[in-house]
Amino acid sequence: MTHTLGRARSGGPVLHPRLCAAVVAASSAVHVWLAAQSQHGAWMSALMLVLAAVCLPCALHIWRDSRVAALRRVMACAVSMVALHGLLLLGRGAVGHAHGPGNTVAGTAGDQAGSLLAVIGLELTTALLAATLVARLRASGAAR
Repeated sequence: MTHTLGRARSGGPVLHPRLCAAVVAASSAVHVWLAAQSQHGAWMSALMLVLAAVCLPCALHIWRDSRVAALRRVMACAVSMVALHGLLLLGRGAVGHAHGPGNTVAGTAGDQAGSLLAVIGLELTTALLAATLVARLRASGAAR
């Protein structure tokens, strides 16, 4: 079996890449679900669909053969999402993260802050899973 640069060798970690891929796929599914609800406005819903479309191929590449390039893209996207949601939380406050123009937001500012913190936690977990998988692949010699 031929191995290309950036892919896990047979006998490499299995659970770690599968967990990482599952988290990325779940995050993509959440983006699609939120976009379908249209609570964030048309342009934000379109952006969420684009993000999901970008993330799903990476999840597949991570699931199949732990491609380091896909893991790096996932890390970059996850850290970017942490920064974006952190700015929403800190810059405008949770109340500023309203769901579409003219919509009233159900729930308190604390609920919204909790939701943003949960997203930040999920994205940090995603970045950590991807980063530790890259480290494992490098240590095992599967990635150069």
